[in-house]
Amino acid sequence: MPKILDAESEKDQILKAYKALLRALKPSLGKGDKKMIRLAFDMALEAHKDMRRKTGEPYILHPIAVAQICAEEIGLGPLAIACALLHDTVEDTHMTVEDIRASFGDKAAVIVDGLTKISGVFDKGTSLQAENFRKMLLTLSDDIRVILIKLADRLHNMRTLDSMAREKQLKIASETAYLYAPLAHRLGLYSIKTELEDLSMRYTEPEIYADITAKLANTRRERNRFINEFTVPIKEELNKQDFQYEVKGRSKSIHSIWSKMKRQGVTFDEIYDLFAIRIIIDTSPDNEKAMCWKAYSIITDFYHPNPDRLRDWISTPKATGYESLHTTVMGPGGKWVEVQIRSRRMDEIAEKGFAAHWKYKESAAETALDEWIHKIRELLENPESNALDFIDDFKLNLFSDEIFVFTPTGEMKSLPSQATALDFAFEIHTDLGSKCIGAKVNHKLVPLSHKLRSGDQIEILTSNKQTPKEDWLNYVVTAKAKSKIKGALKEEKKRVAEDGKEILERKFKHLKLHFNNENINELLAYYKIPNSMELYYRIAKGIIDIQDLRDFKQDKGSIKIHTPQRIEQQSLEQIVKNVRGSSDMLVIGESLEKIDYKLSPCCNPIPGDDVFGFITVSEGIKIHRVSCPNAIQLMSNYAYRIVKAKWTNQQQIAFLAGVRMTGIDEVGVVNKISKVISSELKVNMRSISIDSNDGIFEGTIMLFVHDTHHLDKLIKKLKEIHGILTVSRIDTGNQSA
Repeated sequence: MPKILDAESEKDQILKAYKALLRALKPSLGKGDKKMIRLAFDMALEAHKDMRRKTGEPYILHPIAVAQICAEEIGLGPLAIACALLHDTVEDTHMTVEDIRASFGDKAAVIVDGLTKISGVFDKGTSLQAENFRKMLLTLSDDIRVILIKLADRLHNMRTLDSMAREKQLKIASETAYLYAPLAHRLGLYSIKTELEDLSMRYTEPEIYADITAKLANTRRERNRFINEFTVPIKEELNKQDFQYEVKGRSKSIHSIWSKMKRQGVTFDEIYDLFAIRIIIDTSPDNEKAMCWKAYSIITDFYHPNPDRLRDWISTPKATGYESLHTTVMGPGGKWVEVQIRSRRMDEIAEKGFAAHWKYKESAAETALDEWIHKIRELLENPESNALDFIDDFKLNLFSDEIFVFTPTGEMKSLPSQATALDFAFEIHTDLGSKCIGAKVNHKLVPLSHKLRSGDQIEILTSNKQTPKEDWLNYVVTAKAKSKIKGALKEEKKRVAEDGKEILERKFKHLKLHFNNENINELLAYYKIPNSMELYYRIAKGIIDIQDLRDFKQDKGSIKIHTPQRIEQQSLEQIVKNVRGSSDMLVIGESLEKIDYKLSPCCNPIPGDDVFGFITVSEGIKIHRVSCPNAIQLMSNYAYRIVKAKWTNQQQIAFLAGVRMTGIDEVGVVNKISKVISSELKVNMRSISIDSNDGIFEGTIMLFVHDTHHLDKLIKKLKEIHGILTVSRIDTGNQSA
């Protein structure tokens, strides 16, 4: 009997979730909408009836939860909600896109088809994953709702990630931090971006996440008291002047606190602006700019503003459509407080991004968001671009701050921070970029690599003889410029390769050899070159001397090169298969035959660290820390090359680790440090470097430890030395994986 009870309670649970969805949608339901949503729900329920999630609950609860996020947190309309309910049906069940078209029309079929194309492929090969991300972005200009539903799907998956295996958690969390959070940011979905970052961190940095969460909980009461004290005089004055408003106080996200701690090298207690106050004003669109500045004036009557921290995104909104006025003021007790001032309309756009942006879009005029979509379209239409390159280039432009610059005629252009004169040239037109030889910034002559600042006016200088160069890639930051330069270089390489092909053909003819695939493949294997175009290019450039062909053994028009290198030529897939076949888990420290592994220099892992193995083509397996600067990118882009790894418990081996310190420069401080390290803890140092400036020193020590426990003990001991202010473990750089 209990089984039936279970089934009944599950039925109640599903019904409850569905009713909550209808409640969330109530304000936006028109005639016939409820019927459409009911039909979508019934079809999804039927399609998923025998399916369960990893958590053990009925699968249908997932599409309902995704639809709920779309309704409540993004603000999508009834058709998108119906598509969210059906988003997994075509991929996972017998249902087809045609079934959806027949029941809900063409628009719904396009959205569900878009979601099917970009779903579930993320744990296959690299190129497939990257290609799929491209597909997803292609839908940007077809129907933005595809991406918004996909983000809702990812958010729900992240909220329920606990039931997954650890390696799966790491992969999905890394992918989320690498691609989905920046994408949510770019579409103006601030709260979703924040939650995705925090949830990713929960799995990639669990200890730090737990530590910051606990500290925020412990200081909550104190923070609330401070916010009340801070806002009392402001509220009184706003009431006096008949403002209709709402005041919200919120702490910064865990991820942004951690980023700040890392960036500034400070502890949790030293972060001064842990919270922000938001003042939301109810006013008409005609009046909102004046009202926001009026509120700013009231706040600064009570508290001194930091002149360097005023951000006016009302006059020049961000490319995400974000509008707000930010200032940081000195509050009671000498604490800095960030205050955000915006209208109700601005707040909705800031929280719900794109969906709200369309709601408020009154004119046909192009907004910054429309411009951005247009740029992506351009990028995607470049047939030459490699999918992984595209993702990395695209990623560059997701999170960057913006600068506003001007053309000679006074037209304003938005570019990412750190953009150069060359980026600007490509932004205006591809031909202008390709022929660019320099620029005049504010009437002064500057090189192509000159970094632009907000307010600069730029005139581009060109020459018809100029063509894109390889080193140009080092000083452009926009995805458009990178993509166009790579495309032009590729074309040039093709042209040179054609000459190399002719040279090789003539040589083959002279030596009475057949110019066929078999002989070309022999040469590719011998020279370890991936493809024939590269071979021809190197011949044309003289990197490969074709005189060597005489030395090769020839037989009836064929080349015979039997070299050991040839046998080693395994595909990456084969290498991965060989490694994976040996064991599910790589145990570091064991004498593993045949498996060659190295500790990666970009993060110097030591026993006790949470680690994974990354299969490289030529250097065996590289061991990285899960918190490595490169980890998120590796796990996100190359999931199929990741191997689970753990340490054996062995004390006899010493591993290199780095420690960074700051402190007061007193006589004998270096002696005290080396005494603790060498005498008390018997640790060998490899190097120590100390820089002193105005009575403060900064030092880096590279030393050998057994494991994380040993390192933590050392850091604790160093912190106890009189005059030492901070001690932290460091990564040794961001070298390639």
